[in-house]
Amino acid sequence: MSARMGSMRVLPPLGARQRPWRMVERNVLAYRRTWYVFLSGFFEPVLFLLSIGIGVGKLVGKLPFDGHLVDYKQFVAPGLLASAAMNGSLLDTTFNFFVKYKYSHTYDAILATPLGTGDVATGEVVWALMRGAIYSTAFLLTMVAFGLVPSWWALLVVPVAVLIGFAFAGAGLAGTTFMRSWVDFDYVTLALVPLFLFSATFFPLSQYPAGLQAVIRLTPLYQGVVLERALVLGHMQWTLLVHAAYLAVMGAVGLRVAARRIGRLLQP
Repeated sequence: MSARMGSMRVLPPLGARQRPWRMVERNVLAYRRTWYVFLSGFFEPVLFLLSIGIGVGKLVGKLPFDGHLVDYKQFVAPGLLASAAMNGSLLDTTFNFFVKYKYSHTYDAILATPLGTGDVATGEVVWALMRGAIYSTAFLLTMVAFGLVPSWWALLVVPVAVLIGFAFAGAGLAGTTFMRSWVDFDYVTLALVPLFLFSATFFPLSQYPAGLQAVIRLTPLYQGVVLERALVLGHMQWTLLVHAAYLAVMGAVGLRVAARRIGRLLQP
């Protein structure tokens, strides 16, 4: 018996930095047979780009941006990329998280392991960021193929997309912990549709009424749209750091709230 136990391989204990990656590994294994569901997150912004950016763009022509005129498709594409990062991160931290928490009770089994509630929250956010980064990279390559990336600053587009995803993943995960049923997800749609339409995604901020401009400047997707558009078009300013800080704080606060809420819900 002792010889037998001596031949057994003993796994080393997981470090604090390794534990959230076990959540990521679990999600990778869960999606290994249904990888094609990721295609929807890529095709949606591409279809918007083809229909609105290129189709409607022929009717619109050029738009003013930072004292210059740019093609409408070049103006719209960075906004759609920011939206793709938002949607990609929110899918896993809202709908998918709610299913695993409320119906499949996935986290009850996970918390029976050395993983804690903070590891669950961090792991789900990291997984959402990876998914959003995949969507953003694929869309950026599409933009390059259409000749919509005139600046080398666009190399920072994907890291900024990850920052956008972090902001919305943290906020989405925190908000989902307060939801009681599928009816509450109407609020998610109620928030996302105005963000998508009124974050200077399709038109310059100057085209909106003054009162609405002030509201839009405070919305989270607008921060991401401004960052991505400046990088793609090469119009860099120090004020972009303010937009980046807004998204970083939003994600950090959301993640902290989510970790505490998950602890109260799953380990009362």
